[in-house]
Amino acid sequence: MEFQILWFILWGVLWAVYFMLDGFDFGISILQPFIAKNDAERRLILNSIGPVWDGNEVWLITAGGATFAAFPTTYAVMFSSLYTPLLLILFALIIRGVSIEFRSKGDSPAWKSAWDKAFVIGSFLPALLFGVAFGNIFKGLPFDADGYHGTLFSLLNPYGLLTGVLFVMLFAVHGALWLTVRTKGDLAERAAGTAKKLWPVLAVIAVAFLVFTAFATKLYDNYLSYPFLAPIPVLAVASLLAAGYFVFTGKTLRAFVASCLTILMVTFTGVAGLYPNLLPSSIDPKFSYTIFNSSSSPYTLTIMTVVALVFVPIVILYQAWSYKVFSDQISTDDIAKDEDAY
Repeated sequence: MEFQILWFILWGVLWAVYFMLDGFDFGISILQPFIAKNDAERRLILNSIGPVWDGNEVWLITAGGATFAAFPTTYAVMFSSLYTPLLLILFALIIRGVSIEFRSKGDSPAWKSAWDKAFVIGSFLPALLFGVAFGNIFKGLPFDADGYHGTLFSLLNPYGLLTGVLFVMLFAVHGALWLTVRTKGDLAERAAGTAKKLWPVLAVIAVAFLVFTAFATKLYDNYLSYPFLAPIPVLAVASLLAAGYFVFTGKTLRAFVASCLTILMVTFTGVAGLYPNLLPSSIDPKFSYTIFNSSSSPYTLTIMTVVALVFVPIVILYQAWSYKVFSDQISTDDIAKDEDAY
């Protein structure tokens, strides 16, 4: 039982770190048509994530792999029930990766414009659909002993869509702040201004999400039953407010750090509210898939824990090193001089 709880925590951490890291990738892509004024700035946006975006994707693979290995029954039900949105996310991520690599392979404006559009679509769609998927998981999926009874359109319910919009806005603000930290010049100033415009919208959507969650889900039940969990949503709200304060006072690096913490805490808020469920049933709680009735054997979880304790720190150290190496701010002038730039 201890290993099941441990892997539930690790499962939540993997998703939270993925959203924190790939969130700014999604965000700058969504904002690109609105803040990039010319081809040089579009190249600058691409190069701001060029050294790290594919490393950020590793956390998605790890989160999916952890679900498969630690909770195989949940994995099977999740990928059959949410097959269409997850397949759309996969296709969109492929398109995004191809667009980043292919844009610089041609010189014609039409070629670059087509891949720019693919870059935006390949980022907006996963951001939205990840939110819709997790919103429906928080709400509960309609399955019982006879299986799943929903459709793609039933997933597009008001709460699911609101969660999707929350994810998009979280990532958009996160991406704008990343550009203020990673770039310099007019683009960085424009990104800072964009963050100031988007943060109040995000705050309103976050309030609506918190209120709607009380009526559409049972996430808050755990916080009433286990008061020691209360700091998680409190930290989510506090970090969001801190990000806004730093945005409006021009302390962009602190704002970005606060945005990172906000995404982590928002994810943890949802995951902690689910416990012990992984996929709650909206029809009858007895059909819910929990960390206890859908987990692998204790032996498998023991082996996985040893492997995770060895390799997860290595991954973290490597990513920290790569972020350190590519921490210098870049400008359009730097991109023009770099033959290897996107």
